[in-house]
Amino acid sequence: MTTPQIRFNDGAGYERFMGVWSQSVGQQFLDWLALPSSLHWLDIGCGNGAFTGMIAERCAPAIIDGIDPSEDQLIYARQRTGLQAASFRQGDAMALPYSDDSVDVAVMPLVIFFVPDPAKGVAEMTRVVRSGGTVSAYAWDMEGGGFPYFSLQQTLRDLGQVVPSPPSPEASRLDVLQSLWSGAGLVDVQTHVITVQRTYADFDDYWATIQFGPSVGKLLKMLTPEQVVTLQESLRARLPSPAADGSITCTARANAVNGRVQ
Repeated sequence: MTTPQIRFNDGAGYERFMGVWSQSVGQQFLDWLALPSSLHWLDIGCGNGAFTGMIAERCAPAIIDGIDPSEDQLIYARQRTGLQAASFRQGDAMALPYSDDSVDVAVMPLVIFFVPDPAKGVAEMTRVVRSGGTVSAYAWDMEGGGFPYFSLQQTLRDLGQVVPSPPSPEASRLDVLQSLWSGAGLVDVQTHVITVQRTYADFDDYWATIQFGPSVGKLLKMLTPEQVVTLQESLRARLPSPAADGSITCTARANAVNGRVQ
């Protein structure tokens, strides 16, 4: 059976599903990167502009460009407060529509495992960054169980469902990231592990949130009422135990990498 592909087209839905997670990990990533102000940033796979907004708010960039394959996501990004000066365009991470040596920082936030040929994506980032500039990325640890909704995915698989998966999950591993960056000729390559948490008000809040998941939302809508009950029971058993107030705190893990263009 062919594994369905993941498509990110609903900017608002993605914000409900992943917004808190992506904000938390993005903030820690920028803390680790600690780059100076007045740089030209390129956000590759910018989606609905969540991370682009963090760059604008925290890094005092001279210029911000964002690129994503989904025009629907870009429409959402262009409407974000504080991003009116940013330039967004539709495009492919493996064929960046930018000239050589044209930006100071190229970053892939939670994207590299969606690139069919990660090495080509890293080579493209390296191509467009000026000498001395920064090439960086961070990605959920897909193979190590670090994805925020790993428990949901595993529960669905245990029940015989085919869960959509990215084309290059191995690209999120620390050793693979290290190899990709070194293989692209980048120097001073460093890696870093980021752990984040998100608290849901209760199981109903968690259940309502996952309906917006681009990777599982459609699948959940196709389940029979009996399958939904079974899934909910199994999921309750797999998620962390609720606190006294019923809230559920989940943990996720991302791997980050950074290198410099010679």
